[in-house]
Amino acid sequence: MQKQAQKPNFEFIALMAALMSIVALAIDAILPAIADIGVTINSLNPTDNQMLVTMIFLGLGVGQLFFGPLSDCYGRKPMVYAGFILFFVASLICLGASSLEVMVFGRILQGMGLSAPRTIAISIIRDTYKGDYMARVISFVVAFFILVPVVAPAIGKIILDNFGWEAIFYVQLLFALLTALWFWRRQGETLRPEYKVPISSHVFVDGLKEFVKYRETVVFTFISGLVTGSFLVYLSAAQHIFENQYTLKDSFPYIFAGLAISIGLSTLLNGTLVMRFGMRKLSWMATCAFTLIGLFYALVFLNSPNPSIFVLITFLSLQFFCLGFMWGNYRSIAMEPIGHIAGIGAAINGFVSTILAIPIATFIGNFVDVTVWPLFAGLGLCGLVSLLLFRLAKKTKKVATA
Repeated sequence: MQKQAQKPNFEFIALMAALMSIVALAIDAILPAIADIGVTINSLNPTDNQMLVTMIFLGLGVGQLFFGPLSDCYGRKPMVYAGFILFFVASLICLGASSLEVMVFGRILQGMGLSAPRTIAISIIRDTYKGDYMARVISFVVAFFILVPVVAPAIGKIILDNFGWEAIFYVQLLFALLTALWFWRRQGETLRPEYKVPISSHVFVDGLKEFVKYRETVVFTFISGLVTGSFLVYLSAAQHIFENQYTLKDSFPYIFAGLAISIGLSTLLNGTLVMRFGMRKLSWMATCAFTLIGLFYALVFLNSPNPSIFVLITFLSLQFFCLGFMWGNYRSIAMEPIGHIAGIGAAINGFVSTILAIPIATFIGNFVDVTVWPLFAGLGLCGLVSLLLFRLAKKTKKVATA
């Protein structure tokens, strides 16, 4: 085990990234097609159509509560297979949808299915690594994973222009099938027999009681939710911002890709620096910068129209560069003390952070109508609250250590 912890396997990192990347593909590839999907299902309100993005996160949050605990009972691999099956069924529902309600239902089910590979990938990493090294592995996984959001909108646009929006869902199904086969052939079961939890009606309650014993785990779960919620505003409103507010429909996939690259670069850099500076110090500095950038934009452009596209991209690039030092480290800090309940621990962490993110994104997103200012105000405010919680966790840890 020690030798494995020193030399992460490239295939392992790529496979874990692929398991998580299906979520990004399911979300980002349809962004250029949201307006076309809306026409097909008779939903012409851009704000309503944002639910095609936000509601998949609801499914991701709820699904983790089932697949996480069950993976502690039956093992990681069976639950990943079950998630893929649910995703296939949900995708067929989306393809046959004739109304917004049915499409949203299908997207929620898609999220529930994808919650299994997404969450259990984190559990598998925690089964194999720990501490700052776990943070390093997660950083490399996320950096690999970021490649999908970089290319997904452009690929979605190409597929949309040549074959229609339905073909995007078929490509997602093909990618999921290939990943499932790869996982089946190459990844062994990582849940140790002594860590298996007998199935019972109170397995979730017992796991929750154990989860809340660790103050740092709870605090960084909430911080993850705040930051994810503020970013989800951008994710759900990006198509409206660039296509409607800035009239850059043809350029949207490339702008989206460029901004995703900034996250990928910082995530890759985090994987190199985290062993030197530690995940807590790096994430603290990044959260400070993230907050200041959002608040600075909100103050400078208060009661002003949208700035030029170059100014907007500069601010977003700086903001997203910070995220690469935040997401993976937050998750690693939260998961570090709960390796003995990695399955249900990852599920609770993912559920709480996701469910917290959805109302934040929905509330702030309603104001991103004629200007992008509410997006940055939300980023800054969520970052500010995150800093306060971060300080609480640091003080609590110092007292506990003393």
